[in-house]
Formats: sequence, C-alpha cells, structure tokens
Amino acid sequence: MTGYAKERASDRIATLARKGLDLVTLWRESSDAIRSAVPYYQAPCWYTLDPASLLVTSHFNEGMPELPQEWLAQEYYGDDVNKLADVARSARGISTLHEATGGDPAGSPRWHENMTMGGDQELIACLRTKSGDVWGALGLYREPGRPMFDDEDLSFLRAVAPALAAGARTSLLIGEATDPEGSDAPGLIVVTSTWEIESATPGVERWIRDLPDGDWDAGRLPSAVLAVAGQALRTATYPDTGEVAVSRVMSRSGRWVVLHGTSLVSSSSRRVAVIVEPADPGRIAPLLMSAYGLTGREQDVTRLVLQGNSTTDIAEQLVVATHTVQQHLKSVFDKTGVRSRRDLVGKIFFAHYEPRVRDNEGRLTDGRPFRGGPLEP
Repeated sequence: MTGYAKERASDRIATLARKGLDLVTLWRESSDAIRSAVPYYQAPCWYTLDPASLLVTSHFNEGMPELPQEWLAQEYYGDDVNKLADVARSARGISTLHEATGGDPAGSPRWHENMTMGGDQELIACLRTKSGDVWGALGLYREPGRPMFDDEDLSFLRAVAPALAAGARTSLLIGEATDPEGSDAPGLIVVTSTWEIESATPGVERWIRDLPDGDWDAGRLPSAVLAVAGQALRTATYPDTGEVAVSRVMSRSGRWVVLHGTSLVSSSSRRVAVIVEPADPGRIAPLLMSAYGLTGREQDVTRLVLQGNSTTDIAEQLVVATHTVQQHLKSVFDKTGVRSRRDLVGKIFFAHYEPRVRDNEGRLTDGRPFRGGPLEP
C-alpha cells in the first residue's frame, strides 16, 4: 500500500466523519476506506463504548447481527488479553493479539474463538477523540497465513481514530436528537451558510429559549449557536486546522449546556448541524445512585473500576489513600451484592449495558438510530 493510497483513505474517512451520517452508514463506508489501506478478513467489528465506563453499548458487524453471549461473558468475566477496555485505557490505544501474547496467542481464549470463525490475527484500535474521550473501538482480523499487522497498519489506524471517534459521537448525538428518550434528549438545528434555520428536531425550542439572547418565536438564534455554527463552517472549509466546534454555555435557568457544531458535507450547499445537550450527560452516575444507592464518592470509585483502574490508580486520581479506596470498594461490593471487581464490572454490564447492546441490535433491524450510554432501569 503506497503512502498516497493511505493518504486518500485517511482523507476519505475525515470527510465521512464530517458528514453527520447515521452510525451504520459511517461504519459501512469507513470499512471500505480502511480496507484499501489495511486489508482485513471478512468484516470489521465496530463498537461504541460509553466514555464514562468504557463498557460496550453497541456493535456492528455485517456478518454478525448479534454479539454472542459467550463473547460478552468472556470479555467481562474471563481472564484474557486484548480486551476493549484495556486497549482503550492504554497510552497507544491500539494492540494486536499477537503483541499482547508475546507472539504466542494459543493461550488466549479469544484467539481460539477467533479461529473458529477463521480469524488468526486480531487488531483492536480504540476510537479516541483529540480531547481524550473514547467513543468506540474497531476490531480487524486476518486469516491464517496472511501477513502480520505491521507498524504502518497501526500508525494509519491511530491517525484516523480521532476522526472516527468524532464521527461516532456526532452520529450518536444526531440519533438521540432525532429519536429522543426522555426530557434531556439533545436538540438539533440545521443551519444554512446564510444563518437560516433549515430544520430542527421537536422540542429544540426549549433549548433555544433557555440560552442567553435566544428568541425562538422571533426566529433569532442565540449568539452561542451562531458562533458554534460559524466555527463548524470554517472547519469544513479548512479541515486540516484540527478545529473542533464545541462550546459550553450557562443557560438562563442556571444549568450548563454544551453545543456541538458539525459541518454537513455535500456538493450542493454548506450547512451545519448544531446539537445542544446538557453538560456532562453521562447517565452512569444517576444509574448507580438509583439502582444501588451509591454515594458520590462510591460512584467515582465504581466508574474508575469499570474503566480498569487499579486501587493505586484510583487513589491517585481521587487524591485519597489506597486504604480509603478499599473502604469505598467494600461498601460498593456490599451494596451491589458482589465479591470482586470483576463481578462488579460484569454485574453492571449485564444489568445495564447488555440491554442497551440488544436494544441497538433491534434498532439496526428496524432502521432506527443507535443509542449510547446504559439503558436506564
């Protein structure tokens, strides 16, 4: 694969990520672009991850409409390497099974599982935005006898991962805005290059009315919306600047909201989608409180356990003693009815995240947008 061909594939992925596509279309078209740069066996496995917990919320594989229960059990209860959360936590954000096993994958249960489906090699790449949030992961495979994934393959995937992560985040936001669940669902406005409202999702007017100097009835968009739209349009014109159209604004009601501006690339016109959502919309904290009655600090500890952090890591991040972390963990175990970290991760995944995975499988069949985050109890 020539450097020019990989550059074209990278440009193609960057363009796809800026189109505001639905998630399945983004994954399908990105698969074709990646194949031209990094050949793979059969079909990629695409995942969305909850950045708050690094647990799986959806998957997409053209040849596998449902994730096998055995795979999920091994991922969250089994002893193995190259797990999604482990790769997502790593500094590189990418790993091959052969690397993780020192070149001898025969002792890995996931290698044996892959071999039953014809795949000898496995490459996992996390999809991490430039700001550091992980929104997904990509699994690529090669059959026995094929060349090993090499440094050029890994470098290419690391280079395109931020664009794929941003595209996945945008797809989930647009999906939630157009198919809302709950009163805090994001609002979506499509604005033309002449600052006219082309379309908006139902309920977006409440967001506009709550932003400073916005007047939905008079057709006047808040200055914060216009600023983000303008930033997104500049990004579309100069895509190599790395500019990200995001703004955090205090609303009239006293809550923080986040605005995301995404250029909608097309040949006929220049438009931008502005998405408005509550700041820090992660649903894991209220879920942990309502389902298990965890205190705020116990929620912090649990979130870091789910991400795969050690006791020492947690103590450093929360600026407390390791003994304090262990006391919090004991309380969390008592409240959730488990005896170990692994059991805690497994219980929370299968109680609140596996239902979201299955919900998204149904959404794929019905042609509805995928949803991120855990399924509320």
